[in-house]
Amino acid sequence: MGRSSLYVCQTCGAQTRQFFGRCAACGSWNSLVEQVVTASDTRRRRPVVSAAAAAGAAGGAPGASDLLHRARRSESIHTVGERPLQRLGSGYGELDRVLGGGLVPGSLVLVGGDPGIGKSTLLLQSAEAMAARHSVLYVSAEESAQQVKLRWRRLGGAGSQLQLLAETDLEIVLQELESLRPAVAIIDSIQALHDGELASAPGSVAQVRECAAALARIAKRQDTALLLVGHVTKEGTLAGPKVLEHLVDAVLTFEGDRFASHRLLRAVKNRFGATHELGVFEMRDRGLVEVTNPSELFLGSDEPSAGTATIVACEGTRALVVELQALVSTTSYASPRRTATGIGTNRLHQILAVLEKHLGLPLSRFDCYLAVAGGLEVEEPAADLGVATAVVASYRDLTLPPGTVLVGELGLGGQLRPVGQLELRLQEAARLGFRRAVVPKGSGLGPMAAGIDLQLLEAGTVAEALVLALGVNPADDRA
Repeated sequence: MGRSSLYVCQTCGAQTRQFFGRCAACGSWNSLVEQVVTASDTRRRRPVVSAAAAAGAAGGAPGASDLLHRARRSESIHTVGERPLQRLGSGYGELDRVLGGGLVPGSLVLVGGDPGIGKSTLLLQSAEAMAARHSVLYVSAEESAQQVKLRWRRLGGAGSQLQLLAETDLEIVLQELESLRPAVAIIDSIQALHDGELASAPGSVAQVRECAAALARIAKRQDTALLLVGHVTKEGTLAGPKVLEHLVDAVLTFEGDRFASHRLLRAVKNRFGATHELGVFEMRDRGLVEVTNPSELFLGSDEPSAGTATIVACEGTRALVVELQALVSTTSYASPRRTATGIGTNRLHQILAVLEKHLGLPLSRFDCYLAVAGGLEVEEPAADLGVATAVVASYRDLTLPPGTVLVGELGLGGQLRPVGQLELRLQEAARLGFRRAVVPKGSGLGPMAAGIDLQLLEAGTVAEALVLALGVNPADDRA
């Protein structure tokens, strides 16, 4: 049996017969790994029915069209049978929220995150909760059964019917899934599984691709909800081939600051629910605990201070009241420093340029530091007005009146633009006791805002909004 070498890029999965220091497809350095290929691996399965039909058609056989008709497997979409979507509760309301209401039988969910962030803890606690109602298999490919049991004891597990398998061989895992036929299976992690028919090492592109495909086939066949733990690279992206993210039905990322106790679970892909949903957890000595009112995490102290502003950000269907903190000080360098935590630096540069152009503030001679309280990443443009207000308040040493929130997108011409889900944002602010909200003019808040106990202050430009928020004209040197 012939054998040959094939070099596979561990970043993008590109293949080449010759070794290069740099992948020609994605440009990654030192990512090509040799993989031995046998002659049996290169054989391709021929479409026997299609070939026979083509041969009959070429020979003028009278039954060629009948053979082609019999080979068809498609059907009208109106005749496809329907069945109700019965989701499985994960035991966590926050996890169910991110999944869109729970686990769908036969679906694949990929959970990624930094090492030590709590992925295994979250899934083990969820498996323990689900095992009280369904059959659950936990496959530990990175830890021994004794190590998993020690963590299970520390998390308060007792009297559970959870099934545990400590194995890295894909064939044994597939046999266990076929024999047990669980409602839910957890693979921790997909990079640690190994297919003996492949010559490459565990975690390589070929291994991850083939192991995930084999697990997907058996999960779809027997309606097992499959949760896969995935590693991340040093850049923070999911390790392995990109086809892994295309193969699964949902991709969740588990994030958190190692200096803070809270963890954020986000959905970046979901075939059965909304994307960019957010679940909030807090890490304690007994494991992860749900945070039902996450706005409290991202609000600062009740004492007002110069350079702070409050916004309402939306993560999926959840509104979060978040505090922004800005510090503007005279620079000691030729080029002022611009540092942003939780807000894109380019977005901060754009807002500073708008303020300097339309308000005449000489911010190009000042250092500017901006931070989002609680370590939350705010990407939406609805935070622009809050950022501008915090910067101007710090520059003029002004304090916003207590109980004020700011919502609005800032255009390059200094105008304020309406934002989406404004009613949801205002309802959350009113629930937390805020009394005033500065919003863009023309947001269509007539009958929609009738039941919201907030004083709405509408502004068409950033200058008008700052006057309403701060009570003075920030462009006035006497402010």
